[in-house]
Amino acid sequence: MSDEFNFLDDWNLDDEQPAKEQAPQPAPEDMPVAKRSKRRHAACIELSERYLYRRAFSEVSLLDIIPKELEEGHSVHVITAGDVDSLSYLKCVLRIQDLEHCLFSTWCMAAEDILQFDEWITQGRIRKLDAYVGEIFPTSYKVEWKMLQDLFKDHQCGRIAVFRNHSKIYAGTGPKFAFGIETSANINTNPRTENGCITIGTEIYDFYKSYFDGIVSFV
Repeated sequence: MSDEFNFLDDWNLDDEQPAKEQAPQPAPEDMPVAKRSKRRHAACIELSERYLYRRAFSEVSLLDIIPKELEEGHSVHVITAGDVDSLSYLKCVLRIQDLEHCLFSTWCMAAEDILQFDEWITQGRIRKLDAYVGEIFPTSYKVEWKMLQDLFKDHQCGRIAVFRNHSKIYAGTGPKFAFGIETSANINTNPRTENGCITIGTEIYDFYKSYFDGIVSFV
């Protein structure tokens, strides 16, 4: 008898243990009530009506597909591929209302986006702003870091915090609604596929604000 193991023959267990024939299963309507699925079909239908799903391949198409009226308790989920960064989602909110307060969290951000925030604050579109950036931002993005510091010094609009951060979040509130925005994208444009979600509600705003209020900055 050979000691060599034959992967084709020696692991062929079907010849030794033939599969047993499965008994036919009763249809769900024929099963006893105790064994039927307990999924709450009505609740699933109600929840699905509160969620919207969209695709965007540029910032222009994102602005086109996000509803111009966002309702309390609703979420809009988007998958993007193109010139869409996380700031594009905030633009969708600002075309509906000005903001009393807005916070943003990002690992890094581009100079053009800092100028955009400067313009919005100057125009009164955002009254109070808080910024939370990653620990690499002051040293790896020196020009942008100086621009961000100057923006907050000139407008006295809030605070900047630097910490071990890789989250991409906006949360804010205005006269019509509060909101939270969660994305995979930093505040800089890149051609990669990214995902994002806008949720309307005071709870999500309070959730993120309470967390970021407790951040102690490295700088």
